[in-house]
Amino acid sequence: MKIYSSHGFNDFVLCLGYHSAKIEQHFTGCDQWHIAFAETGEDTNTGGRIKRIEKYIDGEDFFATYADGLANLDLNDLLRFHRSHERIASVTVVNPRTHFGILKLNDDDLVTEFEEKPLLNQWINGGFFVFNRKVFRYLTDDSILEREPLEQLATERQLVAYKHTGFWRCMDTFKDNLELNQLWEAGQADWKIWSD
Repeated sequence: MKIYSSHGFNDFVLCLGYHSAKIEQHFTGCDQWHIAFAETGEDTNTGGRIKRIEKYIDGEDFFATYADGLANLDLNDLLRFHRSHERIASVTVVNPRTHFGILKLNDDDLVTEFEEKPLLNQWINGGFFVFNRKVFRYLTDDSILEREPLEQLATERQLVAYKHTGFWRCMDTFKDNLELNQLWEAGQADWKIWSD
C-alpha cells in the first residue's frame, strides 16, 4: 500500500477472507488512507474476489494486485500505458530470476556452460494490474482470474503487457520472507520507493 501511496493513490479496497478481523484491526486508526474492507470469503478465487468488489469501484479504471509482490514500479506510468492502449486490462510483466542453475550440455552430456540463477528469457505475470470496469463482465463469483477471464481477454486482444525491467520479487514462501526481510534490514530494499 505504501508503494501505491507513494504515487498518490490512497484509496484502497481490501479483499478480505482469512484473518479478516486481524487485518481490519491492523489498520484501526490509520488516517493516511481511505480503506474499504470488503469481506470476499476465505475460499474465494482471485477473479471472484475482484467480482465481489464491483460495488466499491467508482471510476472507469482501477488497480489490482495480489499484494504479495514488491517492485519499484512507476504506477503512474503503468496507468498512462493502460489508458493509451485503450484495452480492458493491463498486466505488469517481469523477467524474474530462476531459482535454479541453468546448464547447457553438448551431445556427450558434458556441461558446456553453467549459469547460476539467471533471468528467465520469458515474461511472467508480475501481479500488478490496471482494469477498466468492463472487466467485471468477464468475472463470476467463482472465477480464477488467471484462467478464463485473462485467457478470454487475451483471445479478444483486450489484455496488454506493461514490461517492468526494474526490481520485482514476490513473497510466496518462507524462504522469500527471510530473503526480503534480510534485504530490508540491510537497507537494500529496492522496492522502498516511499520516504518515511
